[in-house]
Amino acid sequence: MTDPQIGMLMLGLFIFIIMLGFPIAFTLMAMAVGFGYYAYYIPGQEFFSNRVFTLLVQKAFEVMSSDVLVAVPLFLFMGYLVERASILDRLFYSLQLSMKNVPGALAVATLVTCAMFATATGIVGAVVTLMGLLAFPAMLKAGYDVRLSAGVVCAGGCLGILIPPSILLIVYSATAGVSAVKLYAAAFLPGLLLTVLYIGYVIIRAMINPALAPKLPKEQTDVPFGTVAWALMTSFLPLALLISCVLGAILFGLATPSEAAGIGAFGSIILAAAYRSLNFTMLRDSVYLTARASAMVCYLFIGSWVFASVFAVLGGQTVVEQFFLSLNLSTTGFLLLTQFIIFLLGWPLEWTEIIIIFVPIFLPLLDDFKVDPIFFGILVALNTQTAFNTPPVAMAAFYLKGVAPAWVKLTDIFAGALPFVFMVFMTMVIVYVFPGIVLWLPNYLYN
Repeated sequence: MTDPQIGMLMLGLFIFIIMLGFPIAFTLMAMAVGFGYYAYYIPGQEFFSNRVFTLLVQKAFEVMSSDVLVAVPLFLFMGYLVERASILDRLFYSLQLSMKNVPGALAVATLVTCAMFATATGIVGAVVTLMGLLAFPAMLKAGYDVRLSAGVVCAGGCLGILIPPSILLIVYSATAGVSAVKLYAAAFLPGLLLTVLYIGYVIIRAMINPALAPKLPKEQTDVPFGTVAWALMTSFLPLALLISCVLGAILFGLATPSEAAGIGAFGSIILAAAYRSLNFTMLRDSVYLTARASAMVCYLFIGSWVFASVFAVLGGQTVVEQFFLSLNLSTTGFLLLTQFIIFLLGWPLEWTEIIIIFVPIFLPLLDDFKVDPIFFGILVALNTQTAFNTPPVAMAAFYLKGVAPAWVKLTDIFAGALPFVFMVFMTMVIVYVFPGIVLWLPNYLYN
């Protein structure tokens, strides 16, 4: 076999092994070292003199010293603290009161709460689970359609994948070598557009068929204005202020993403203390979850960078590039094919594996097809949301099913989430037709 053939065997064998359920990060490192030993082998050398071991140590050092990746544990810590700060129920209640005259008020309040909370945490499972415990039963009790209610919770809980400060965008930034600040600016308008489409869809359906989202009883909404204003000031305002400080510091160049993440982590401690939720157990759990998630990301980076280096040395990357170029695709065709592949990968894999392992295979092709890497990253972030809501492996649906009443069927959750998946695709089409939605803000702020 030639080296390029061995490189493609390496990629195919890796996909087969992870489909069997082996840990992805350690599978990456084991295969990278195994095939790398062959790629770098020099006859007569001692076993540990092979350069693949030097490569492994070097990539581990690069990951641990990356300034960009410092933001990951800090944003995660901020998210876990906010999640435990007992703010979600207050936020949902205050938004519910302030939107009482809007059709589908509870569903709209759920989406706005999800957008706010997803911005603060970026952790899909946490947002879907918490909203499934809080907003989903409230909508069902108010007579809302089960499918509509389930779709709202699942779709809203995934907004944190795209809306800054998204962990996915930080990881993509480190993978693609592009500015995390520009990525955050690029994601702002598409995230807003997707949220508006979700809210618009709910309002229109509620106006066409009021039985799907009945108005709340007057005794639940007949609340003095002062009470509503105080509820918003003590729930919405503090969280909005924290998010604005973090994002504003990044977007206006006052702080790097890592520094802003530090501000956010410190602000989340103050917020938890203000809500009298701060205690040793909460801090311990947040630190533990942050360390576990950060270690997973770091191990994936180490494994994928060594794997990609060996894959390139064997000539596998050249084979992939020549294959795509031989198809004589247009830029549109290239984007459709890559996004379709990423959509399919989203069923068996988490977004971390897709961004760290498979997206780097496409990155060298962006120059050939004249695609801006920032624009490509936003399309990937939008696309990745669909994986959480598309059967058969829709993780957001399973998160919700785990906390929903026993009589709620998984098929109803799937059916409720699918219209929101189509709106994600609609957003991707709009973004492609009008790329200024992605590129205008970063160009305006930083060029």
